[in-house]
Amino acid sequence: MPRRSSKLSDRSNRHDRAYRQAKNEGYAGRAIYKLQEIDKKYRLLRRGSRVLDLGCWPGSWMQYTVTRIGDEGYLLGIDLNEVEIPLPANVETIVGDVDDWQPPLDNPFDVVLSDMAPHTTGDRHTDQFRSEELVRRALAIAQRALRPGGHFVAKIFQGGEFPAILRELRGTFQEGRAYHAKNTRSSSIEQYLIGRGLKTRITE
Repeated sequence: MPRRSSKLSDRSNRHDRAYRQAKNEGYAGRAIYKLQEIDKKYRLLRRGSRVLDLGCWPGSWMQYTVTRIGDEGYLLGIDLNEVEIPLPANVETIVGDVDDWQPPLDNPFDVVLSDMAPHTTGDRHTDQFRSEELVRRALAIAQRALRPGGHFVAKIFQGGEFPAILRELRGTFQEGRAYHAKNTRSSSIEQYLIGRGLKTRITE
């Protein structure tokens, strides 16, 4: 089963500048700087927002999000692995599989985040396909979990289905685009999909 999270302890990350910076600043992972960069550019997170974080382990995106939504906001994270870092009282985490989990329909979210990634196999096409499937699942959850006008961010390893997924994103949101974060290695096929303004929420 693919992993729904990034991993700070990966060997490829251990001597990375962003890794060292995250460790020195007390963050659970280097990915915090990517979300920070995206949020500063697109202004997705606001004080009082309700946020859903898919693939939330080890918790760096949650650490950033709570600084933006404040005590008035609410943050729910879900991952196959338990988040072990301390988080404030307005944050909840669920250990579970996003393929089986269904979002509550009675209290929609303002933002859905997904930093989910598969366990890499070394086969580029397999890894891209698994990443694209995770993004499609995240997008399906977002259509049910978000309020109309809500926003979406998801990591993707760009592969053959990327154009089709980008079209799906643009059909779902008023604004949809791909973004290559500056904190991403230049050799990486990693992109982030940004959806702003959900057009229609699925409630069935």
